[in-house]
Amino acid sequence: MDKEISGIIIECVKGDITSQKDITAIVNAANAQLIPGGGVAGAIHHAAGPGLVEEFRPLAPIKPGEAVITGGHNLPNRYVIHCLGPIFGVDKPEDELLADCYRNALQLAEKNIIDSIAFPAISTGAFGYPAEEAASVAFNTVFKMIPELKYVKKIRFVLYSTNDLEIYERKMSVL
Repeated sequence: MDKEISGIIIECVKGDITSQKDITAIVNAANAQLIPGGGVAGAIHHAAGPGLVEEFRPLAPIKPGEAVITGGHNLPNRYVIHCLGPIFGVDKPEDELLADCYRNALQLAEKNIIDSIAFPAISTGAFGYPAEEAASVAFNTVFKMIPELKYVKKIRFVLYSTNDLEIYERKMSVL
């Protein structure tokens, strides 16, 4: 499913974020130390190879809502933007911190003249953020950022499960 707003295409797809060959930057749902973990971070580290760890080691630690950028290494993408999403029920205010992830990632994309970016469902896995609420925060933030985007022309949400895809498509259709 996709939607065009002010010349920017927003898409929701089911898939693996590490296989988005037509996207310039993918977003890693990182941990504070930027080390390989499970879920999205584990998949990205596995696909990118050991060079990714070496490049971002000096960038850690990051705080919830922060984002940093590295090269893509063995990924088909030129860049990886690493965001630390909030742990639901722990990091407060979680909605603002999650919005900061999307905002900071898009600002880094603009700063680096990136034309396309793919996001996972940040904080919805091990960090426990309910997918319905996370999708609302994601779309509200992205839509508010659209007037500021000069270089980003495609924003893709890559959802791992069919359930998450349905939630994100439903949220995108009403905005």
